[in-house]
Amino acid sequence: MTTDPFLHAAIDEARIGMEEGGIPIGSVIVHGGRILGRGHNRRVQRGSTVLHGEMDALENAGRLTAAIYRECVLYTTLSPCAMCSGAILLYGIPKVIVGENRTFMGEEDLLRSRGVRVEVADDPQCVEMMRRFIAEHPDLWNEDIGE
Repeated sequence: MTTDPFLHAAIDEARIGMEEGGIPIGSVIVHGGRILGRGHNRRVQRGSTVLHGEMDALENAGRLTAAIYRECVLYTTLSPCAMCSGAILLYGIPKVIVGENRTFMGEEDLLRSRGVRVEVADDPQCVEMMRRFIAEHPDLWNEDIGE
């Protein structure tokens, strides 16, 4: 179990998403030790094509200046996909903490190549939540990652 309060908040978001019948991926965006935005994958709940956990957290943080984004840390329970990595790069978020990348390896190499510090926590809760979800809902998972 993680002791990082911000990763724990992202895990809480993932659990909310799962309880709502969606995909259990959560994220929070942190600035100066304070959560500015939190979110979870809401593609199912909202019939959305873009509301991954990271995108939801960014949306819920609201409009921020570039200077704020450049001082933020984004926490996510799963390695960021191409779309979410693009948003991280677009807004200049310098650091991403990933709960796990065993069940899905996103664009971590791209992020690192562009100067983003990516740290993988390899959190057992994150791994188990995704493994269970993928086993129980393979079609929904494949839809979410574009397969």
